[in-house]
Amino acid sequence: MKLSIPTVLAALLLTACSQSATDISAKEPDAGASCSLDGMVLKDFPGSKAQVRYADGKTDYYCDVMELFGTVFAPEQKRVVGALYVQDMGKANWDQPSGNWIDARKAIYVLGSKKHGSMGPTIVPFANANEAQAFAAKEGGSVLNFSDVKPDMVKMGGGAGHDSGMGGGH
Repeated sequence: MKLSIPTVLAALLLTACSQSATDISAKEPDAGASCSLDGMVLKDFPGSKAQVRYADGKTDYYCDVMELFGTVFAPEQKRVVGALYVQDMGKANWDQPSGNWIDARKAIYVLGSKKHGSMGPTIVPFANANEAQAFAAKEGGSVLNFSDVKPDMVKMGGGAGHDSGMGGGH
């Protein structure tokens, strides 16, 4: 069987492209993983964690969903984002969350509840709208979609081990 040069080059190009496809699915952080913004160890704090999977395959973890939104809204954010993930608090344990990663853009959020994460008041994600509504009825807060969360709603001050917000203790 005789192959032409264009056919061989096309086959090589397709093989190279399929081998270089980057996996951007949710990635469980290891036990010592720390927050990309402030260096806090994720497992040391309650509430949902978050992660950004960049198109190049790198991952940034956040000890609080509030930080994820702060990063998404940051004008200096230049890296190509492949995917955003948060933990479904309808399934994850509040005090020791692990696994249960869901697409952040499809999650339903409760903002303004009595529950606190590592940064103080937090944004609590759910995969299921009914679970978000039930949580809001019990803990307070408003139920929002990803696109409903606006920059002026993201307040990253105070919280566990913090005296005066992100600028003071890091």
